[in-house]
Amino acid sequence: MILRTFPFLAMTAALLAALPAAAQTASSAYPSRTVRIIVPYAAGGNTDITARAVSAKLGEVFGQQVIVDNRPGGGTNIGSELGARAAPDGYTLFMGGASNAINMTLYAKPPYDTLRDFAPIVLCVKGANVLSVHPSLPARNLKELIALAKAKPGQLNFASSGLGSSNQMAGELFKMMAGLNIVHVPYKGNAPALIDTVAGNVEMMFSGVPALLPHIQSGRLRAIAIGSLKRFSALPDVPTFDESGLKGYEATTWFGLMAPIKTPREIVVRLNTEVAKILASPDLSSRFINEGLEPIGGTQQEFGKFIRDEIDKYAKVIRAAGLQQQ
Repeated sequence: MILRTFPFLAMTAALLAALPAAAQTASSAYPSRTVRIIVPYAAGGNTDITARAVSAKLGEVFGQQVIVDNRPGGGTNIGSELGARAAPDGYTLFMGGASNAINMTLYAKPPYDTLRDFAPIVLCVKGANVLSVHPSLPARNLKELIALAKAKPGQLNFASSGLGSSNQMAGELFKMMAGLNIVHVPYKGNAPALIDTVAGNVEMMFSGVPALLPHIQSGRLRAIAIGSLKRFSALPDVPTFDESGLKGYEATTWFGLMAPIKTPREIVVRLNTEVAKILASPDLSSRFINEGLEPIGGTQQEFGKFIRDEIDKYAKVIRAAGLQQQ
């Protein structure tokens, strides 16, 4: 009996020993076919632009096609859930953003969990929400705007691209930290919000640099402060909230590459290495900077901590403002 069992045990041990090697071989052969990056927004926005810029370069490195799959809707929950539930084989990736931190508290039962369901790969770019006002508003800096808002509680409005957007959260954070009563006016997208602000139908709005830049340069809007902790090269004369007196205020937009949680570590590490190199390349780096975005890169661990910090920050804002939806 012992003699019969021994060959079976030996064969089983050999097979188990071969599994890591087989996994390593599969990972080293990656990718052997088309890779897709799910974007939870329609084509044309900053998330989409970032994903397409990265995918084009990544395709060159891999010698395989890397495509962008736009899946908008549901406050980004549709595309995000699709990315979270995808096969963890490295062939479906996800370009996440601030909404994936916001939605963890905004919705009582989100259809996915950013920390549980995604493996962070690399933080690609960060932008900053700029607070801009219509030129008719008699406030030329943050101190004057806060004083005006406190003198007229509930009378000043700020526009955003929609309920639960990073633009709204920037405004809610501003309200909470400055102790203001200003009214949020949500729009179905950034474009209509911008049109109404430029027209003077709302007094102010929060939005990323790329959308506001031409209107600030033309004088149709006046930039008051930028939500990064350091000034942006695209708007060098616009001070940060922090240096304008609202210490610690930071409201950024960001886009980062993620994968389903059980994606092999070797693939995640390789993607981190290659995308970090792409972000540091002079042509792509200068392109992002010209568009008002800051290329980041860094490690998986740094990106993971950044996501956790973003979730915690926006949880406080959402709860303080009573914004949680059922």
